[in-house]
Amino acid sequence: MSNPPRVASMHDLPTIVRVQDVSKRFVLHKDKSVKERLTTFGRSRRHVRDFWALREMNLDIVSGSTVGLVGHNGSGKSTLLKVIGGIIQPTTGTVVRRGRMAALLELGAGFHPDLTGRENVYLNAAILGLNKFETDRNFDDIVEFSGISDFIDTQVKFYSSGMYVRLAFSVAVHVDPDLLLVDEVLAVGDEPFQRKCMDKIAEFQAEGRTIVLVSHSSDQVGRLCDRVVVLHAGSMVHDGDPAEGIRILRDGYEADRINKIRSLPTATATARLNIASVEAETNTDDGHTNVVVKVLVNVVESITGWGVGISIETTLGMTLYAMDSFGMDVTLPTSVGQHVIELTLPDIRLGSGKYLVSVGLGLPTGENFDRKNSAASFDIPTDDYGMGLIRLKPTLTLAPLVQ
Repeated sequence: MSNPPRVASMHDLPTIVRVQDVSKRFVLHKDKSVKERLTTFGRSRRHVRDFWALREMNLDIVSGSTVGLVGHNGSGKSTLLKVIGGIIQPTTGTVVRRGRMAALLELGAGFHPDLTGRENVYLNAAILGLNKFETDRNFDDIVEFSGISDFIDTQVKFYSSGMYVRLAFSVAVHVDPDLLLVDEVLAVGDEPFQRKCMDKIAEFQAEGRTIVLVSHSSDQVGRLCDRVVVLHAGSMVHDGDPAEGIRILRDGYEADRINKIRSLPTATATARLNIASVEAETNTDDGHTNVVVKVLVNVVESITGWGVGISIETTLGMTLYAMDSFGMDVTLPTSVGQHVIELTLPDIRLGSGKYLVSVGLGLPTGENFDRKNSAASFDIPTDDYGMGLIRLKPTLTLAPLVQ
């Protein structure tokens, strides 16, 4: 009996991009004006500083993969994408790329403001490697996908940012690229167009094309990418599993949040009521996930009728749940001193990820004593049944076919 055919792994696929020992240095001038730069020219390097945006980067991207580049602002992800695209040259190291590439790196890049949308389609397509015959053949599809046919003969300097992105993305995906580079520009388009873009990217993935994506949306990266590269200060800190990469990124955001809170002045410590600390943790009870929020309150002056408000938010600031104690049958302490208020949210059905807790103290009249935004956080583990903002346990059954 012959052996079954071996399923190809990612290691068997050809490499479409190879980044080897790449570093990128920018020279930053501290002079405030051209005049200052001219007067100090040749004297010293006191007004010049080297900034290394990338340091000894090594990255192989195989054909057919979707790679997400993530990191804090200034981590080097957009610089790396531009180096891969050949927009900027590395200071040291080499980049080898094969196949036809299309890039969406900056809003309006490759467009001339004084040309019409029609003329810019031909210009941009030529830059991306299409000849006039190929552009003629794809022109109607490009315009239809962009949805701006009424403005195609208008100079693009009169376009909105959303129209720019629509036309640029439409050209990029219709030049039949082997490699598509996408920076954060897709966030500019409206929601229906973003859905159309996501559908097109999914179509590209099904066709085995390679995509390198820079995004601040953890949900978008987790949904689209089979590999995540996390950058920090120009260096690679993770390359591999998307879930682990997103966890590392969120932990970095959490560390920044805590450092920011610690650096804030404690002016509210003398308020009649103030928040000393906030803690949030999860526990599992009979298969259900509960969130427990503990608020340590300083009662400096005896006040009756005060209440506590708590909100749960995503790391992007979206409020998922908010409540206050005024409608609850509970009387909060009025004696001077420290008191712990514990709130339990039972059987919380949030999707996997990190969530933030904000807390406030006040009166039902609207008077506020203290508020701490993003005062604590908690993690919901990865769900085996799906992804998103909510968590479900679906059932799957086979219904008989009715003849």
